[in-house]
Amino acid sequence: MASRTYDLLDSPEAVNVLFFPRRDAFVPEPSATVRPVSVRVDHDVAVGGRLFPAGPEAPVILYFHGNGEIASDYDYLSHLYTGLGISLLVMDFRGYGTSDGWPTASTLIADAGVIYDRTREVLAAEGIAADVPLFVMGRSLGSASALEIASRAGDAIAGLIIESGFAHTLELIARLGGRPLDGDEARDGFGNLEKIAGTAVPTLVLHGLEDWIIPVEDGRALHGHAGAADKTLIEIPGAGHNDILLVGQRVYFESVRSLVFGGGAAG
Repeated sequence: MASRTYDLLDSPEAVNVLFFPRRDAFVPEPSATVRPVSVRVDHDVAVGGRLFPAGPEAPVILYFHGNGEIASDYDYLSHLYTGLGISLLVMDFRGYGTSDGWPTASTLIADAGVIYDRTREVLAAEGIAADVPLFVMGRSLGSASALEIASRAGDAIAGLIIESGFAHTLELIARLGGRPLDGDEARDGFGNLEKIAGTAVPTLVLHGLEDWIIPVEDGRALHGHAGAADKTLIEIPGAGHNDILLVGQRVYFESVRSLVFGGGAAG
C-alpha cells in the first residue's frame, strides 16, 4: 500500500467540510433494545456509541455513520437490523454524540483501528457471544473508517458493507464546497480504492442513482476495485444520498440480510 499522510486532510480547509460534529448529552439507561457504549481511543479521549442487540448469538454489524449523523439517530432505524436478527453497533467519531475531542481525518482513521481492536471486548461486556460473525459497515464518510478496518482485519471479519461511499477524497472535498486542495490522491487521500482492492471478504456496495453528494460513479468504482470474489453492487433508482433507506428499504435490507446470512449479497 502506498505511503500515506493525512496532513492535508487534517488542514482546516478539509476538516471544515468533511466534519459536522453534533453533540448529544442524553445517554439512555441500558435496556433490552439499546446499550450505550464507550471506547477509549487515546489516554484522554473516549468515543461513544450504541449497541442495539438482537440476541447474544446474533451476528453483529460494526457501523460507522455519515458526517452529519450521530449514533442516537439510529435509535429510530435499529429495528430494521435487529428485526432481521442482526445486532447493530454504531460508533461515533470524536466530537460527535457523547464523544470527547474534535474530529480530524487522522484521528478518524486511527480511532477506527482502536475501535475494531476493542469491539469484541465491548460486545462481551454486553453479553454477546465471543464467536458471533462480525461485519463492518460504513456510510458516506464512515466508509473511510470501515475500509481502514477491512484493510487491516482481512478475513477476521465476515464481510464488508459500503453505503453511499466515496472513491476519491480530494474530489469529494471540492464537491462539498471546499477549496481545491493541491495534493495527490494516492498520497493525501483516504485511499478507499486501494483499501477495498486489498479486501477479500464478501462485499456489498449500496448506492443511490440520484446521489449528487457522492455520485453513483464512486460506488461503481469501489465495486469495480473490490478485491473480493464475492462482491455485489446494488444501485437504487430514485435514491439520493440521504434518502436511500426511505426509497430503497426493501432491496437495501434484502441485500444486507443475504450478505450476513447467505454468505453473499443478493443482486
